[in-house]
Amino acid sequence: MDSLLPLIISLISGAAGGNIAGALLPRFSLGTALNSLTGILGGGLGSTIIGSILGGGAAAATAPAAGLDIGSILGQVAGGGVGGGALMVIVGLIRSVLGGRR
Repeated sequence: MDSLLPLIISLISGAAGGNIAGALLPRFSLGTALNSLTGILGGGLGSTIIGSILGGGAAAATAPAAGLDIGSILGQVAGGGVGGGALMVIVGLIRSVLGGRR
């Protein structure tokens, strides 16, 4: 269960990041459900990428000595939130360029 907690934190942070980005950039918003789904995907990817670069986050969750200190939790929240928001904006931008706006 301990190894799932960093992933869960990243996914929840990604969903929040996707919805926050959608609220701040309504032109690229996909709606609450799609913002959340895209954010979840981006949160997992973002946390993994940032974790592998910085040596923490979801990538370090499989290490035997991986703990949940405040620094690693904040890294997972930041990586998940940024990844979720970024992927939501990228998908929204692609959608608007292809003419899929309402």
